Amino acid sequence: MNKHVLDYRVTNPKSGGPSFSLKNRIIRALWIVVWAVFASWTPPFMASWRRSLLKLFGARMGPGTCVYGSARVWYPPLLEMKSGAALGSKVNCYNQDWVVLDEGALVSQGAHLCAGSHNINDESFQLITKPIYIGKNAWIAAEAFVGPGVTIQDDAVLGARAVAFSDIGRGMVFIGNPAKFLRYRKNAGKQP
Repeated sequence: MNKHVLDYRVTNPKSGGPSFSLKNRIIRALWIVVWAVFASWTPPFMASWRRSLLKLFGARMGPGTCVYGSARVWYPPLLEMKSGAALGSKVNCYNQDWVVLDEGALVSQGAHLCAGSHNINDESFQLITKPIYIGKNAWIAAEAFVGPGVTIQDDAVLGARAVAFSDIGRGMVFIGNPAKFLRYRKNAGKQP
């Protein structure tokens, strides 16, 4: 993780001021406008164009990655997608901290990756951020939710509308709210 993006962290929570630096807020405002004007309306086959825009704003995008035009990325410098990874239509990538999708990882339509929350016991409602990691060939199904600090290991599946606030092991299939183990995915590499 490069040092040039570390200014996204909380600035001065006790002051009652903004949680993010002025530079971060300017980049995000510009990003919202650029995505709305140049990418949000584009058809699926224009993935390379959208990938170029994300790279321009600091995202690390591997070959063959795809972010649909209707997907929302909160802060591109904290997004890393390795080859063949995809964010489907209407995905909300709320990456206040790092979100990393390894090779072939798929986040399906309407899913929500949320790398931030708040300390409800702090009088200033302090922002807390933790990175999210989605492993190789893992699948986050439609409208699922992945919370701050969660690791979804290689070949794992989080079922449709499931909610994960803890890690999911290699090749495991989780469903429900809260997500519970269902079974191992068949042909999902070496299982424990």
